[in-house]
Amino acid sequence: MAALKSVDFAVDKALAKDFLNNFADALGEPKYLNILQDVANRKRRAIHIELDDLVDYKDLDEAFLQRVTENTRRYINIFAEAIDELMPEPTEVFPVDEDRDILMTQRVDDGMDNVDNSDPLQKMPSEIRRFFEVYIKAFSKGTPFTVRQVRASHIGQLVKISGIVTRCSDVKPLMQVAVYTCEDCGFEIYQEVTARVFMPLFECPSNRCKINKAKGNLILQLRASKFLKFQEARIQELAEHVPKGHIPRSLTVHLRGELTRKVVPGDVVELSGIFLPIPYSGFRALRAGLVADTYLEAMSITHFKKKYEDYELKADEQEQIERLAEDGDIYNKLARSLAPEIFGHEDVKKALLLLLVGAPHRKLSDGMKIRGDLHICLMGDPGVAKSQLLKHIINVAPRGVYTTGRGSSGVGLTAAVQKDPITNEMVLEGGALVLADMGICAIDEFDKMEESDRTAIHEVMEQQTVSIAKAGITTSLNARTAVLAAANPAWGRYDLRRTPAENINLPPALLSRFDLLWLILDRADMDNDLEMARHVVYVHQNLESPSLGFTPLEPSVLRAYISTARRIAPSVPRELEEYIATAYSSIRQDEAKSNAPHSYTTVRTLLSILRISIALARLRFSETVAQSDVDEALRLMQMSKFSLYSDDRQKSGLDAISDIYSVLRDEVARTNTMDVSYACALNWISRKGYSEGQLKECLEEYAALNVWQIHPNTFDIHFIDA
Repeated sequence: MAALKSVDFAVDKALAKDFLNNFADALGEPKYLNILQDVANRKRRAIHIELDDLVDYKDLDEAFLQRVTENTRRYINIFAEAIDELMPEPTEVFPVDEDRDILMTQRVDDGMDNVDNSDPLQKMPSEIRRFFEVYIKAFSKGTPFTVRQVRASHIGQLVKISGIVTRCSDVKPLMQVAVYTCEDCGFEIYQEVTARVFMPLFECPSNRCKINKAKGNLILQLRASKFLKFQEARIQELAEHVPKGHIPRSLTVHLRGELTRKVVPGDVVELSGIFLPIPYSGFRALRAGLVADTYLEAMSITHFKKKYEDYELKADEQEQIERLAEDGDIYNKLARSLAPEIFGHEDVKKALLLLLVGAPHRKLSDGMKIRGDLHICLMGDPGVAKSQLLKHIINVAPRGVYTTGRGSSGVGLTAAVQKDPITNEMVLEGGALVLADMGICAIDEFDKMEESDRTAIHEVMEQQTVSIAKAGITTSLNARTAVLAAANPAWGRYDLRRTPAENINLPPALLSRFDLLWLILDRADMDNDLEMARHVVYVHQNLESPSLGFTPLEPSVLRAYISTARRIAPSVPRELEEYIATAYSSIRQDEAKSNAPHSYTTVRTLLSILRISIALARLRFSETVAQSDVDEALRLMQMSKFSLYSDDRQKSGLDAISDIYSVLRDEVARTNTMDVSYACALNWISRKGYSEGQLKECLEEYAALNVWQIHPNTFDIHFIDA
């Protein structure tokens, strides 16, 4: 049997050498020989053997491929030994100044003279000579497993798992080969460490010490030993993969060597690795009995949704974005591509698009920071698709965490202090807001949260940090996240008989932190309800949205466009300073006149106008903010409170046509002119929440009364009587 195993090993090593030697890529280049040359020249350390390449190899041995997949741990050693034999000489000069190189040189020069070859512990293990790491990468095609789909039958095999990283330990050194020196005989003794725990040697096992009957004392040489970078992470099932009524399962992942520091908590990743059991040790073994734990030894990491900064555009995406950027109506197209199956809500979708784009963070010379992330709160009646919009935004965003008010505690949102199972130290585990760093945190049922838990969000929304002082840990964690909240009014539905302040039922300190507070009311309207019903029935029948007049952009294209837009940092030109200041002061004056307790206009509102304007400029790939961007920002802020103003209008007894006329008349009186362009008129009435159709109706009605004249082509207005 032993002879058979050695033949098997030799055959497999020959197959591995043959593959590494002869495999050529699509261009006909010897792929793995080039990689080995880079390793010899110390340009890289990791060698990834891809199973896709094994399948494409002309002399494929299917039995060999199956053995590699089902007994991956053994075949990593076989490939490593094959690489040892194939390793070419370096073609470039590199400085030999590392401790390792000096030690290896000494061992080669001096060590061979006094080594007794009959003693296995004195033979230098191949691990200590290697300056490379071998990883076997799983097939790129095929659906990855969820954590609960990995069974006992997969033990020892190469599996591919998807999930979200919830915890990462620090990177620590893991001993691979322990090197001892004997005080009596001076021999170097090697001990390979294959498990997480090992028993050190205390007596010299060399033949000289045995013959002399001297129990030579061994000294562990840390500088001569070989250590490997080691990090432990925890991966949890994605929310959409968890069956109803079940708790998400998690799995420990061991990351070694070059794979360390590749993931941080909150990353959605696809890991390929070897599924292995790990027996408990020490007192835990006595308590656990026959039970063993399992872990995944990572072989490769693929990020599902990369951060906007890490997003690399493909050639076809670059062309598509350049084509889209030339489109004059890109703002509307991008907004309508968000959740196209949801009817209406055009302005809400525009606001959510700007939330994805955001504005750049500003850092002043004295170190003070001004946030660039937009925060939006969608307040509205049940059944207006608030939660669906939240879910879609999380799907589009590269980093997004979705949580609900009742299911979130203050600690779950910020950070929890836990004991690290490896080191028994107290460690911080980030909550939803920390996991969503540089992304979006969507909080549904915002109104159902306990008041004490909701206060945890205040600091995050303005300072963008989470300050912790727990269990002797005093620190500040980054939470540079945009908060998207959805809430119902105080009594479930918006009560028109009560004041807006009573309906909203959120403290002013929180409301002033939201850049846009959107009130979506479910009003009975015959025409609108018919259109919506037809839309919903169409979506239900065809499982897609009705035609929008253009092809909605895929979430991947949206991500690519937004990532390109986010690289631009537009500035506000000096000529717009006075315009923005005047607009802000007029909003304050209007609020003072109306005595409205529902709108909290503070200096934060001015910063919100700037942030929204910069986000709009980013969408156009412009380096400067235009007046049209500021006008659109003011319009969105006005529209966000539209439902409240429409209530006030109904109480004042003015119909829409009369109100539009009074708006135009007031603006003409203020500017002291007789002529008004159609674009200006549309801009003025849009801010008040009226549509273009209502403006045209007003123009026709008052032109018939001979109040003004309308240009037949441009629709510009000329007042007859000033």
